[in-house]
Amino acid sequence: MVTDSFLDISISAQALKVIERDAEVLRYPVSTAKNGAGEQMGSGCTPTGWHKIKAKIGAGQPLQTVFIGRRPTGEIYSPELADEHPRRDWILTRILWLVGLEPGKNRYGNVDTGWRYIYIHGCPDDLMNGKPESHGCIRMANADVLDLFNRVRAGIKVFIHE
Repeated sequence: MVTDSFLDISISAQALKVIERDAEVLRYPVSTAKNGAGEQMGSGCTPTGWHKIKAKIGAGQPLQTVFIGRRPTGEIYSPELADEHPRRDWILTRILWLVGLEPGKNRYGNVDTGWRYIYIHGCPDDLMNGKPESHGCIRMANADVLDLFNRVRAGIKVFIHE
């Protein structure tokens, strides 16, 4: 479990870094919002600034577990399931639910990251192509989000920037 650390998410680099004692100890590829950076409710953008992980969801679930409304559906993602539900925004494996820490920027009102349900979460691995394509969340490959989930605690700070 990482302590005395924070997560640094670079939208331009499409990367999430684990920073511990001012040093990068891990780096994962991510996919942020297709619409770029922004905090407004309904924008489909990835919010910037300081956040923290409000909740860790999915402990003990199998790899590629499908979540809807932060609850496992009982489904395991597969290409066949994707064909059955072509419009679904896949949230898989684990969820790290973010909440903003900066009132007026990413907390409260029409800019509240938590109320926008912005997560760090797994997605179909074939969607991890180095491009920003999410609807606002930070997508990760399933093995990566599982690894990160097991390393961090709820409450760890997260800095998201362009």
